[in-house]
Amino acid sequence: MTDSDKNSVSERKRGSGAKMVYDVLRDEILDLVLAPGSPVDEVHLAERFQMSRTPIREALVRLAGEGLIDALPNRSTMVSNIDFLNMHTYFDALTLMYRVTTQLAAKNHRPSDLEIIAGHQAEFAAAVKAQDALAMIATNAALHLAIAEAGRNPYFTSLFKRLQDEGRRILRLYYQSYNDRLPKRFVEEHDEMIAAIAARDEKLAEQLASAHSEQIVRQVQKLVMREDRLEISL
Repeated sequence: MTDSDKNSVSERKRGSGAKMVYDVLRDEILDLVLAPGSPVDEVHLAERFQMSRTPIREALVRLAGEGLIDALPNRSTMVSNIDFLNMHTYFDALTLMYRVTTQLAAKNHRPSDLEIIAGHQAEFAAAVKAQDALAMIATNAALHLAIAEAGRNPYFTSLFKRLQDEGRRILRLYYQSYNDRLPKRFVEEHDEMIAAIAARDEKLAEQLASAHSEQIVRQVQKLVMREDRLEISL
């Protein structure tokens, strides 16, 4: 193997390592395993993942670009805090995407879309029954993304997925507010939306999606107001 080939293999391994670290840390941040404001130490991470600091640093740069970690002036790094003060702008966008994607799904869905949506709903219901918060978040996201895809507008689908990703920490707080025991009525709300989509009732689908998203907003807002019950710095 030539020196050039060796360098190429080394670069691929480093890139693979950086991606693995990025994927793990991103999930831990979004699932609140790594709490907002907690320190991020390159040396500790290099020991944890048993690799050099170069791929660790590459992963951290990527996470910083997504706003998930902050590099402080003293060169220390920490998990970014949740921006509760500007959360209303996120909620405005999220509510709009719930409404428009569900309405478009009612208008443009195909029979195969309903099968996919029903499958995700069954998985969500099972996660709720099992009181598995992380599974609830994942299956809920998959369900609403499938609804967005059924609307046949890739721009809305892309934006909705981005909002879902950015809101995972908020949704984790949302489920924590119910002690990870989500009321059964939220499963029923999904069923009602799916029924409206299947009936191609665009108006009802939008109304149900709006009500569904607004109750999430209200619950998180109530949670944020009870600062004394949060361990997260505003």
